[in-house]
Amino acid sequence: MGLLARACPARLGALIPTLPAHDWLRKPEVGSVMVRGRTGAVGAPFNLGEMSVTRCSLQLADGRVGHAYVQGRDKDHATRAALIDALMQGPEAAQIEAAVLTPLATEETARRNALSARAAATKVEFFTMVRGED
Repeated sequence: MGLLARACPARLGALIPTLPAHDWLRKPEVGSVMVRGRTGAVGAPFNLGEMSVTRCSLQLADGRVGHAYVQGRDKDHATRAALIDALMQGPEAAQIEAAVLTPLATEETARRNALSARAAATKVEFFTMVRGED
């Protein structure tokens, strides 16, 4: 679900262009959640701020249920993520994994590697020269 939530909505739409028939359990709705943080990842938690999220729940004709929460206000993104969640519970799970999840994971890994490479290019090496006084 994290992979689907982090995916680019346009890319997800390209991978799943047609939506199977479904009934809404909860139509996509936009809201906000409080984001909490910790200083140095170990300090006491504090409220960092609010973030927009979109959530939805749906049911396929055969009874499978899918849920999704995505960052932002894109209702179509939440719908597609919930549909993939429902489809992954059935016999087409391997097909969905190969056609949707694997390409998304590969693209996410490439993005992270590119970001790491850009950050590594700015790394500064500090060293201490040994003085011969000892």
